[in-house]
Amino acid sequence: MKHNLSFFPAMMGMLLLGSCAENKTPDASAANATAANTSAAAEDTARVSGKPCDIKLANIHFTKAVNGADTLTKVDDKGRMAFRVGEKKDFFCDPNDNKLSNNTAPILLAKVDNTKPFTLVSKVIPGFTEKGLYNAGVLYIYVNDRRWQKHCFEQDERGNHRIVSVRTIGTSDDNNHDVVKSPSAYMKISSDTRTVASYYSLDNKTWQLVRLYKNDYPAEIWMGLSAQCPVDTGTVSYFEEVSLTQNSVTDFRLGN
Repeated sequence: MKHNLSFFPAMMGMLLLGSCAENKTPDASAANATAANTSAAAEDTARVSGKPCDIKLANIHFTKAVNGADTLTKVDDKGRMAFRVGEKKDFFCDPNDNKLSNNTAPILLAKVDNTKPFTLVSKVIPGFTEKGLYNAGVLYIYVNDRRWQKHCFEQDERGNHRIVSVRTIGTSDDNNHDVVKSPSAYMKISSDTRTVASYYSLDNKTWQLVRLYKNDYPAEIWMGLSAQCPVDTGTVSYFEEVSLTQNSVTDFRLGN
């Protein structure tokens, strides 16, 4: 097969990219690559993070731990998980020259067959603190460290506690949603194989749609729980009433 020689400098530039926490300047050839080639290269050079673990919570079997998450969690006899997180731990791929990129947050992951419907739901009680900017309890869809979505109950810049969603394809977008006055919120991510949607609820009955998009993830993905503490010195978040089932909501607008 014949190749266009100008393709190779572009690929060499892309292969130098590591995880989102690295700050590399692409060469001129890479800058001129098409958007499709750039996206494909980003996925090809991304890492599937984590090490094997064996943690069971309700009906979920977590078999992968990112950043030592298996050593930071404890489940009590009522099925409540305490998730401890240290200082300056986050998972974010900054679109602005990687200035705030950080892939150090601990995440517990369970493998999911994405060719079938699924729903992950949990009552989330984040470890909010006075100086805990961006502290959050988090639900994840994870493919690799450059392709994931997190669904957060998070503390914002004004000290408000709000629902936040972050979708990452190479770099992260960051969307702040409703302010929640309650110390806890029910969080849910659901898919019918075609669509992925995220919701929150205060009573586990009436759900508010947060984000909806096409399910273009691969056949095998990971769903997970995490706690983050990007600025403060550490905290503990709690997860209760957790379940992972292979069915989806029937109304993607109402979340039921």
